[in-house]
Amino acid sequence: MADRIGFVTMGEARSAEGEIPSLGVGMLGYAFMGKAHSNAFIKMPYIFWPPPARPKLVAIAGRNQAATAEAARRYGYAKTYQRWQDMVTDPEIQVFDNGAPNDLHAEPCIAAAEAGKHVICEKPLGRNAAESKRMLDAVTKAGVKHACAFNYRFVPAIRLARDIVDAGKLGKIRHFRATYLQEWITDPEFPAVWRLQKARAGSGVLGDLGAHIIDLARYLVGEPKTVNALTRTFITDRPSADTPGKREKVDVDDAFVALVDFASGTLGTLEASRFARGRKNANRIEINGEKGSIAFNLERLNELEVYLPDEHASKELVGFTNISVTESYHPFWNVWWPHGHVIGWEHLFVHEVHHFFDAIVNDKPIAPHGATFEDGYRASVICDAILASAASGGSQVAIAY
Repeated sequence: MADRIGFVTMGEARSAEGEIPSLGVGMLGYAFMGKAHSNAFIKMPYIFWPPPARPKLVAIAGRNQAATAEAARRYGYAKTYQRWQDMVTDPEIQVFDNGAPNDLHAEPCIAAAEAGKHVICEKPLGRNAAESKRMLDAVTKAGVKHACAFNYRFVPAIRLARDIVDAGKLGKIRHFRATYLQEWITDPEFPAVWRLQKARAGSGVLGDLGAHIIDLARYLVGEPKTVNALTRTFITDRPSADTPGKREKVDVDDAFVALVDFASGTLGTLEASRFARGRKNANRIEINGEKGSIAFNLERLNELEVYLPDEHASKELVGFTNISVTESYHPFWNVWWPHGHVIGWEHLFVHEVHHFFDAIVNDKPIAPHGATFEDGYRASVICDAILASAASGGSQVAIAY
């Protein structure tokens, strides 16, 4: 590759440890995703040894000065900013990581790209397809590396599922079905946080959980052609998160269901809800092909159910086999533990950060296994089509990128 990392020369990026370069990180957001991504930056260099580059935690930004300062102290960022506009122009930063709420995805990412930073942004990429397209256009024009943080592509079992599909072991894919179920807003007195406000979130469960299974559908079986969908908002007003005694309107979806016709002829169903009592983080996928089936449940993320009858020695014992995806030859496992010593949800971000840094330093593509802003944009188009179908009472809407 050329002797550059974005707009920083390899020589400038060399660390004191020798030939391992460093990449300065600027993090927008200190809450849920700020914590998950910061943990990955800290862990990645010693799990993936030697790393493509050492993350240097340059700065973290957030609107609450005290909370941002505490996050910097907690994770080890050298500086804090209250204004993202100031952070994106920091010359020490080569990688801009956006873990902020959805309404702060577009403008900071666009500005960071224009400043020559490589950009990784949490999902959903934008609040709608038009916003996502602006973000895609900006990183494309700037020529920087870009990733939409669909972290479930980095589950070893999901990567193994992709390998099985790509190898043709399932034959022609006939069905794809996915559900993503949680229960955390079932209480009608749960406050109207930003995820329940269209102006900030763009949509409700659709962008929050549905975007994940939409991306996995595209990653595992290909592009949707049409959708028919319905949405529901079960609780239409909630206590204000900021003003005691006030109630605020909920103007996003609490649940959706969709029928999907894929370009390949695969028939699919997608469903997500934050009102599924008893379900904590139940992201479930099943793929049925002419030769076999595979099934996955995020709550058992180290396992993959596989049914390949032609590969069974005994036809009398044929049935689903529950595979522990922890062998040394399974995806990602060469950097972890002996087989059977499982990993957790937070480690998916370690895989994701390594993939992103490797692409930057060694000028590798993010796709097909990592999600780019193009993938984020396409997921947004599908989300918009689902909302359009629901608004019309479930009529069929064509997907047009």
